[in-house]
Amino acid sequence: MSCGCKTSGDSSHSCGTKSASGCENVNTCGNSYKLSVFDWLSNINNPSESKCDFVEVRFKNDRKCFFKNVNNLPLHIGSVVTVESSPGHDIGVVSLTGELVGIQMKKKFASEDNPLKIYRLANQKDIEVWQESRAKEESVKILARKIAYSLNLSMKITDVEYQGDGGKITFYYTSETRVDFRQLIKEYASAFRTKIDMKQIGFRQEAAKVGGIGSCGRELCCSTWLTDFRSVNTNAARYQQLSINPQKLAGQCGKLKCCLNYELDSYLDALSDFPPSNATLDTEKGRAFCIKIDVFKKKMWFAYVERSMAWYDLDVADVKKLIAQNKKGEKTPPLEDLQKHDVAVKSVDLIQESSVDRFERKNRNPNQNRKKGKPNPNQKPENRSQPKSAAPRKQNSERNAPKGEQPQAGGQPKKFKKKFQPKRDDRA
Repeated sequence: MSCGCKTSGDSSHSCGTKSASGCENVNTCGNSYKLSVFDWLSNINNPSESKCDFVEVRFKNDRKCFFKNVNNLPLHIGSVVTVESSPGHDIGVVSLTGELVGIQMKKKFASEDNPLKIYRLANQKDIEVWQESRAKEESVKILARKIAYSLNLSMKITDVEYQGDGGKITFYYTSETRVDFRQLIKEYASAFRTKIDMKQIGFRQEAAKVGGIGSCGRELCCSTWLTDFRSVNTNAARYQQLSINPQKLAGQCGKLKCCLNYELDSYLDALSDFPPSNATLDTEKGRAFCIKIDVFKKKMWFAYVERSMAWYDLDVADVKKLIAQNKKGEKTPPLEDLQKHDVAVKSVDLIQESSVDRFERKNRNPNQNRKKGKPNPNQKPENRSQPKSAAPRKQNSERNAPKGEQPQAGGQPKKFKKKFQPKRDDRA
């Protein structure tokens, strides 16, 4: 969800302004922050005269809020505005305008009664104070962790956010138990000389704020589009025939991955046609139990109790018939007779990308330069009346004769041994 401007997650970055620190893709960007919303109604004129006075303003990481444009300011995506806060004011960037803001407010159950107001467009002084406060957040977070560690509190300071005017600091922390941080707030107030606000978040919210890349190679769902965190248990992995490996099933938050729930309903619908996984078959060779299920091929693997190393795959329809036959008190034939041997279909690679020798010349004859069985034009046909045993002796004597000798008078001309060209090695 990033535009490539290397400022993803930075609330001080404005992708709607063509500046040195902004993004050049003003009309197509606006997505270089967490939980971004694409305004697909930006190029469509509103048929009604009534316009939505609310705008969505984003702050650091995934924090967003809705404000009312009471002064009818010309706002667009990327405008830096000064908004109402308690106490003082805050600085944010407009992330959404128009009719989609009303849809987002209904989705997040935001009330239009007593809304927060937008004061003005941020001036240069407001932006300078805002950027100075943002620059101090990393050092404040490190010092806050040291203070919490010195008080022996079982908590982790995840993120620190300054208010736009520097009048308040919000500390986001995670903890598995209830924390008494009354003494901690006193230490923070004396160290940072400002108002302190503590907010506890869950481990999934922590991963959403920090962000990162998942094992699938994409950005985390919780930091791009996922807002409702549903509970995930190990049954979701069992229904999808996944090995219960905590290292593979856990995400960056340390909990089970939220994506395990994405295809769970499809697997449950497919498994409704399967017999129970604890089904057994009474065969003529003994009892067999189910050892594996393939949802996509709709097959079940069975093995004998005495010989559990040999597996036999059966179709789901056949298994249902066998179970019905066992309910009648009849034993089924052996699994060896019921198994269907699949005919291996040779796959044809049309692109030929998987072939190792795709760059070599096909149908190459290594002996293409050697001429086999070609008769000698200087050789005359021999007399058929001669005995067969004398022919090879005569040929051997003629081959052993020196090259310069002339053929004998009244005899056949001497045969010269033909020299073949040396074999050419195409692999050299």
